[in-house]
Amino acid sequence: MKVSFFHSEILLPRPIREIFQFFGNARNLEVITPPWLRFQILTQDPIVMREGTLIDYRIRLRGIPLRWRSRIEVWDPPRRFVDIQIEGPYRLWRHEHLFNPWDQGTLCLDRVQYAVRGGPLVERLFVRRDVEKIFEFRREKLLKLFPLSLL
Repeated sequence: MKVSFFHSEILLPRPIREIFQFFGNARNLEVITPPWLRFQILTQDPIVMREGTLIDYRIRLRGIPLRWRSRIEVWDPPRRFVDIQIEGPYRLWRHEHLFNPWDQGTLCLDRVQYAVRGGPLVERLFVRRDVEKIFEFRREKLLKLFPLSLL
């Protein structure tokens, strides 16, 4: 199984606790996911985030409806959490979210390890581009949600 890696970072001009609280609310994933995925959380509220929490989603990937189940593997507020796919479209999906205080706010880092069905060609031609587009949408949305404040 070939494992691919994706890394993204963004500086948001808010304190670490505020940023972690936003990301720690599972419902906000619907807000920062591109509409073309038709992402929907199926798990009933309240979703209490902690190690072991299971969350079920439905997405539409290239027109194909898919179910996805993730588990919170690590929960370490306000610094870090890790979710892993236990059912879904990937052979492997492990997403580490890191939050570091910074002079101007919070540096948010995403580290994703993933493996796809179909091998390296499918990853290179389709999946990598989709992952990049998803995180670019997320970046743009986060910058709108947490704009730089003018003094």
